[in-house]
Amino acid sequence: MDTVLITGGTGLVGQALSKLLADVGYRVIILSRHNGTTSDNELISYAQWDVSRRTIDIDALQQADYIVHLAGANVADKRWTASRKKEILNSRTHSAALLYDSLEKHPNKVKKVISASATGYYGEDQGHAFIETDAPATDFLGTTCVAWEESILKMKQLGKKIVILRTGIVLSREGGALKEFYKPLKFGFATILGNGEQYISWIHLHDLVRLYLSAIVNHDLEGIYNAVAPNPVQHKKLVMTMAQVAKGKSFLPVYVPSFALKLALGEMSIEVLKSCQASSSKIQGTGFVFSYPEIKGAMEKIFGGNPQ
Repeated sequence: MDTVLITGGTGLVGQALSKLLADVGYRVIILSRHNGTTSDNELISYAQWDVSRRTIDIDALQQADYIVHLAGANVADKRWTASRKKEILNSRTHSAALLYDSLEKHPNKVKKVISASATGYYGEDQGHAFIETDAPATDFLGTTCVAWEESILKMKQLGKKIVILRTGIVLSREGGALKEFYKPLKFGFATILGNGEQYISWIHLHDLVRLYLSAIVNHDLEGIYNAVAPNPVQHKKLVMTMAQVAKGKSFLPVYVPSFALKLALGEMSIEVLKSCQASSSKIQGTGFVFSYPEIKGAMEKIFGGNPQ
């Protein structure tokens, strides 16, 4: 039975991935800062690490056949002050550096390191979908993703295979952007940001965790892939589809002007209003088949297909 060590395992993606891995027979060890965390699932356990103190449970590391690196401060949680931007960057690169140093210093059997990245790597699209070899953006998220990926790719020097998944907006009712989009809908408002014409590259949580599993199961899978559904949609369509599936006709579309977003969010508004289409062709070329390639099917799965 192979063991998967997960950083960031208590987040939205980490929890869903841990469950899937355990369901198909993998042992899962989640690295956590909190000592004494336990799981009801006998295949899921916890080990301690502290990136700020550069400590990690070496026994857990040496049990691992695969590492999934999901750790990183939430990009959308707080306004992007200088200190917050530093935290967003360091939480990704310093944690990867700790993994690298630990793998370099201690004997281990890790075959592959699979890491998150983000479609924030890319800039504003010019009417075509970005592919993995396109140049990165020079803005904050673009430079952050470059540094993030470089910190992971360095592990090739240790003889590890690397998979990096540049992830779009993850759709789940349990968290992430969709949970925020849904909040105003509870009061009957479908809130559309800006003019709503900006494209969103998205992926259903179910498909994303299946992609991570595929990266583990498929030993030939290696390199950088866009983890996005095949059909990006404009922001307005995403919100309206959510509203129609979840509420039927009992909602009112409300536009939030760009200037108001800029006042409220500051620099983060650039990402909210940016149009980014990313291509899923490369990952589909590996044989991966999306369960939810269309936004309507994804929303019906999330909201049960019944107006509420």
